[in-house]
Amino acid sequence: MPVDAKQLSQRLATVGAFVQPGARVADIGSDHAYLPANLALNHQISYGVAGEVVRGPFENAQREIQKLGLEDQLVARLADGLAAIQPEDQIDTVTIAGMGGPLIRHILEQGPAQLAGVQRLVLEPNVGEATVRDWLAANQFEITAERILAEDGHTYEVICADRVTHPVTYTPAEQLFGPFLLAEKSPVFIAKWQRELQRVQHAVAQMQQAKVAPTEHLAAATAKIKLIEGVLTDAGK
Repeated sequence: MPVDAKQLSQRLATVGAFVQPGARVADIGSDHAYLPANLALNHQISYGVAGEVVRGPFENAQREIQKLGLEDQLVARLADGLAAIQPEDQIDTVTIAGMGGPLIRHILEQGPAQLAGVQRLVLEPNVGEATVRDWLAANQFEITAERILAEDGHTYEVICADRVTHPVTYTPAEQLFGPFLLAEKSPVFIAKWQRELQRVQHAVAQMQQAKVAPTEHLAAATAKIKLIEGVLTDAGK
C-alpha cells in the first residue's frame, strides 16, 4: 500500500495517535513530513514543524507541505535534531520515529533548551529501546503508554512519555521490555523476545568459544538472557 500524508503506515499512524488534539508538534527526522501533514489534514494539531538534517528529505517535506496547502500550519526546517525548534514555535509535543534508540537519546540530550516547554514525547526507536527509557526516567518523563506492532516484517515499539515533577524509576526488566508492553505480553511482544533470546544465546555461545572471553559483554548478555527467559516463562503460564 503506498504511504503518503493521507494514508500513513501503521507505524506512523500509531505515533500520530499519541499526539493530543490541538498540539503544537515538532517531528524530528520528518522525511516527507507525512506525519505532521497527516495530523494537520485531520485537524489534530494547531501547528507543526518538520525538522530534517538532510537536504533531500527537507526539500521533500517542503514540497509536501506546499502540495497540500498546509503552509499556514506547517513549516519545514533544515536543522540538526531539536535545533529545528525555535522559541516562538511554542512546541509542546515532540515526535521522533524511525531511528535507533541511541540516536534518539543523543538528539534529546543535545536539546535541553528546546525541550523546556515540551510536555509530551512520542518516540519510535527501531532498536535500543532500553536506552531511550533510561533517558526518559533520568529526565523526569514518565512513560504513559506503549504499543508494539509488526509491519512489513519489522517489529516497532512506540513509547509515549509525559513530563512529570516526581522522580521516575524503572526496574531493569521495565527498562528492557517497557512497563506497559511487559504487563500486556502481546503475541508480537512474545515473538520479538523469542527471536532476541535466540540471538543473544548465539552471541553468548560465540563469546564462550573465544580464546579470551569478553567478560563484561558476557555478563551483560547472560543477565539479559535471564530477564528474557523469566518474561517468556511467565507468558507461557
